[in-house]
Parts: sequence; structure tokens; C-alpha cells
Amino acid sequence: MNDPLPPPPADLIDGASLYLDFDGTLVEIADTPDAVVVEPLVPDLLATLTERLDGRLALISGRAIDGLAAMVPVPGLPISGSHGVETRWADGRREGPDRADGLDAAIAEMTAFAAKRQGVLVEEKPFGVALHYRGDPGAETDAHALVAGLAERTGLDVQTGKMVVELRPAGVDKGHALRRLHAANPFAGHDPIFVGDDDTDEAAFVAATALGGCGILVGPARATAARYRLDDVTAVRRWLKGA
Repeated sequence: MNDPLPPPPADLIDGASLYLDFDGTLVEIADTPDAVVVEPLVPDLLATLTERLDGRLALISGRAIDGLAAMVPVPGLPISGSHGVETRWADGRREGPDRADGLDAAIAEMTAFAAKRQGVLVEEKPFGVALHYRGDPGAETDAHALVAGLAERTGLDVQTGKMVVELRPAGVDKGHALRRLHAANPFAGHDPIFVGDDDTDEAAFVAATALGGCGILVGPARATAARYRLDDVTAVRRWLKGA
């Protein structure tokens, strides 16, 4: 496949608002969420970018805020977690919906499913739950069928990703997260740039483009709403350091 997407210019983020995914973008994806290795250079890089961009840097991740904040303890770093469901602003304010009815029952069913499949892992989140099957790729069909059925019964939405399928509140995604952040200071009025690697990031690519900015895909070439592409996590870090 010919790659139609060029790498982003070194000066792309000058004067922009920068939004970054985490897993597969800033750090390598691991077999389980807890196994991710966050080298000290990652929070150091984020702190440098925050200062350079006058606070116009935020993380938009599928991870819950508390876990991600512990991995990258950068003071004043805004984080949108759980695919846009929850937000922590620079001043520490937290926003999120009420916990959905039926979520605890869904977690129980997914936990029972995982108990019968070695290599399948349940990741509980404040407002949702994810089923990881990286350790057992053969569980994909059954995992997706289970989560689809739970979505019908709970009214929650299905979110797919790399070797993971999850339930989250309806009507939100990473595009919603970007628009929410970008409507507030200090982000508003600056072109939004979003960097991400997964299908879950496509909504944010679309939102960034609609707001006058663009998306940067990380990883192999594929159909995408992004305008630019970087090969991998190492390329992302190199670009951010030199941008």
C-alpha cells in the first residue's frame, strides 16, 4: 500500500493546541494496561511541551484519568479520560456523568467471561468497562458478541480498539473530548492538532480537522481522517522533541 500521508512539518504545533493519545502514541502498547512502561522522558517531554505551548497541551485517552495521571504526574496537565467521558482540567476540576445503571452487572458478566478465558482481562473504569483479549486473540468473536449484547441491555455504547472492546456512556468519544477541551481557554482560538494511533482516535482526527487543525496518525498506513503520519512511538517522541 502506498502511503499518501507525509510526516508532519517540524513547526506544525507552533501556535497550536496539541492533544495527544497515550497508548500506542506516547508509550508502546503492552500485553495488559498495567504492563505499560512509562520512561521518565515521557512526563519530562509533556512538561516541556506544556510550558512551550503556554498550557495548550492535553491528553485524550481511553484510560481512566486517575491511572493515567499517576503514570504521567505533570502538574496542571488537562486529561480527558475514558474516551471523553471524564475530564480533569488544569486547575484540578473534575467533570463526568453519573455512573450508568447496569454497569456493575455488565462488569460481573465480563468478569465471568474472562475467568473462563486465559489471557482475557477486564479493565474496570469509573464510567465503563473494557474487555482486553490481546492475550487470547481467539476470544475476539465471543468478546464482541458479549459486549454487543450488554450494550443492548444497558444502553451503553460499544467502543472497539486494538484487541479490546468496551462499554462506555452513549454520545461521547474522543472527538467529543477534543471539542470540549478546545472550547475552553487556553485552547480556544488555536488550531487543534491531535496525535493518535487507533480506530478510537478517528473521531478526534475528524473534530480537529473541522476546527481548522488536523490529525496525525501513528503507525502503519491505513484509511484515516488524519492529514499526516508518523511511523511509531519513537517517531512521535522525536517529532515532539524537535517540533
